[in-house]
Amino acid sequence: MKFYPFLALIAVLFFASCDSYRQVPYFQDLDRNSVIQEDIRNYSPYTIQPNDILGIYVADATNPEGAQPFNFNLTRANGLNGDASSNNPIVGIIVDAKGYIQLPYLGPMKVAGYTIIDLKEQLAKSLTTYMKSPIVYVRILNFKVSVMGDVLRPDVYTFVTDNVTIAQALSSAGDLNITAKRNTVLLIREIEGKRVFIPIDLTSKKLFESPYYYLKNNDILYVDPDKTKFATVSRDYRSATVIIGTLSALALIMTVVLYKK
Repeated sequence: MKFYPFLALIAVLFFASCDSYRQVPYFQDLDRNSVIQEDIRNYSPYTIQPNDILGIYVADATNPEGAQPFNFNLTRANGLNGDASSNNPIVGIIVDAKGYIQLPYLGPMKVAGYTIIDLKEQLAKSLTTYMKSPIVYVRILNFKVSVMGDVLRPDVYTFVTDNVTIAQALSSAGDLNITAKRNTVLLIREIEGKRVFIPIDLTSKKLFESPYYYLKNNDILYVDPDKTKFATVSRDYRSATVIIGTLSALALIMTVVLYKK
């Protein structure tokens, strides 16, 4: 009989640990025992938005000199194109607050809402006035996502593609720590002048079907820590406080003793 309380305590701790583990795996409702295929219905091409920085390159085999004025944007900030450091970015062409860019000869052009393919086609069409067979390349130069909270490496991450997913962004940050809440990740996005807060559940495979699975430029992902994280930090803080308090008391006692001598 005297062992019953002890056994009960072990049982409680066991089931508590099992419950905590159930919150850790991703995509828990996904069948892991068979190959599953499903159509991708939530992907839509990235659309250009204000404050995007575009890299635009124009080529024409029959008139290479005529294409040069359009490629000024590909020089680097300090003029040294051989210096590819992060402190010397490509200048690019910034999309202004109204969604316009300025190009030589073409003047102001509204590009907000265009996909990359749309813009390439529109530019190629407009440039036929100045060259015979223009070929246009367009890229987003400043596609970045901020990852904050309980991840291995919180930071602002820049990507060389505009097709970035939540999974890619979190993987770039080294994945979530074991103490992170996986079912209450917060996506913060600015949409048409409004800041929108979107809950994301990483424990469900429905994440892949979410319209928010594909990220936009300047998105923020915030990962909440669970109580375990706080308890660990709090315990360390309390321990440090006790040690400092004890050392202070000892120092005070020694000062008094030495003073009396």
